[in-house]
Amino acid sequence: MILRQVIKYLALILTIAVMFLFIAPYISAFLFFVFIFFAIFFRDPSRNPEGEGALSPADGTVKKVNGNTVEIFMGPFDCHINRSPLSGKVISIEHTPGKFKPAFREWRKNERRRTLIKTEEGDLEIVQIAGWFARRIVSFISEGENVERGQKIGMIIFGSRVHVTLPEGYEVMVREGDKVYAGKSVIAREINGSNG
Repeated sequence: MILRQVIKYLALILTIAVMFLFIAPYISAFLFFVFIFFAIFFRDPSRNPEGEGALSPADGTVKKVNGNTVEIFMGPFDCHINRSPLSGKVISIEHTPGKFKPAFREWRKNERRRTLIKTEEGDLEIVQIAGWFARRIVSFISEGENVERGQKIGMIIFGSRVHVTLPEGYEVMVREGDKVYAGKSVIAREINGSNG
């Protein structure tokens, strides 16, 4: 599936590519390439959790685990739709303007969006960080809204990394270098239970 918000733009690119097919084949070929790239990038696969516990908020590679914080880097071929690891209520969404440095290195001054979700187990923090190629962080949710475990909460256009800090009482199950998938991979489990 393709993210519905971009279907009309993909249709426009495809229409123009077909129009240029016999007039300017090189332009048409380039537009077909752009269409395929965008179709892959904006894919919206259905996801089912692999078990109980907190789910990964993003597709990508685990870059660092620090206590209950998991940092995930999204590569250019990862699906960039982010999902809520647990069910809860959105307490706040804060946008911080910043730079657009490569997110795999100097990301601390980059543009970001911090979402705080109140769950039954405690507060959950998700930070979406833009990179040098990413220029926009899109939110699918609003403050005061209830979200379900695995629900789509937003995406980073062409970028870059997501940090999640889980409530106390969760034990992180992933390690640096692990490949994870949003809404599918279980990254942490409750120490004294199995709620998700």
